[in-house]
Amino acid sequence: MARALINLPKTAGAGAVIEIKTLISHPMETGYRPGPDGRLIPRNIITEFVCTYDGDEVFRAELSPASAANPYLTFTTVATKTGTLRFTWTGDNGFSQTEEMPITVT
Repeated sequence: MARALINLPKTAGAGAVIEIKTLISHPMETGYRPGPDGRLIPRNIITEFVCTYDGDEVFRAELSPASAANPYLTFTTVATKTGTLRFTWTGDNGFSQTEEMPITVT
């Protein structure tokens, strides 16, 4: 399991625009770099990131081999109701990780 860091406010006023920052540790090998033995290191990237807010998709990103290791994403959404934000990263070789964070809307 990769280490994921998520930064978002614990509380927000109804209708407030909130900023969400995510970072996940992942090597993001492109498949073009040679290893110590001279053979290419197999491709291993995160290909997709999705954030849902109480089941409604609020952000989606498709990542490519040009993405940096440990991809950092930041985006905004509107705080509508108290609920849970769900973050899912998927990638090559069956990689999938999901994290959840609550938010309280006042």
